Amino acid sequence: MTFQEFLNIAFSPVNTVLTVLLGLSVVYWLFTILTGLDIDVGIHSDLDADADIEAPDGHLHASDHDPSAWMHFLKFLNLDIVPVTYFLTLSLLITWLGSFYLNYFVPLPTWAGILILFPMMIGGMLLTKIILKPLNPFFKEINHKGELSYAFLGREGRLKSSIQDDKIGMMEVFIGSDPMTLMVRSNDGSRLEHGTRVMIVDEEPEKRIYYVQKSIRY
Repeated sequence: MTFQEFLNIAFSPVNTVLTVLLGLSVVYWLFTILTGLDIDVGIHSDLDADADIEAPDGHLHASDHDPSAWMHFLKFLNLDIVPVTYFLTLSLLITWLGSFYLNYFVPLPTWAGILILFPMMIGGMLLTKIILKPLNPFFKEINHKGELSYAFLGREGRLKSSIQDDKIGMMEVFIGSDPMTLMVRSNDGSRLEHGTRVMIVDEEPEKRIYYVQKSIRY
């Protein structure tokens, strides 16, 4: 394969988006290695609420609605354990390689190549889960920046979703200047609205679920 052939396939209509995203991933990891800074993207607990990505702090946050199938899918991929940046980078690389070599050995019409990307993405995520599975015990023992896990009892933060009864939501706490997202339940089952300032009063260590109540400030 010549360099020109490589560029033609890498930046074909089918692969251009994947190539650009992979290039941005490389830039991100180079920046991380050179500066020592990292964007902590993760889910800290067993998942039972919906999530969406909010760019300002690079975390996954819960929505007010609760279609838990999505969160169960994320848990199935071990994203309650594995850092999302690691997972996304590896699954993107696998998908890109699959699409690249498929288009190299079996040239396909653009519409067919784009259509095949979707099962390739699913396959890439499943393969990434298998590849990273041996590292799960390591990721369980540390947080997503390689630091020892923090004690959260008594810490305060704000809810990122409304919770009531047994519904699980998310809250954001700050460790110094570092924002972290935790899975929480209402301690007494009462309704706590999105944005309410709450305090962690109990926890389930095995499930990494924290119980919260409304903060009382004098």
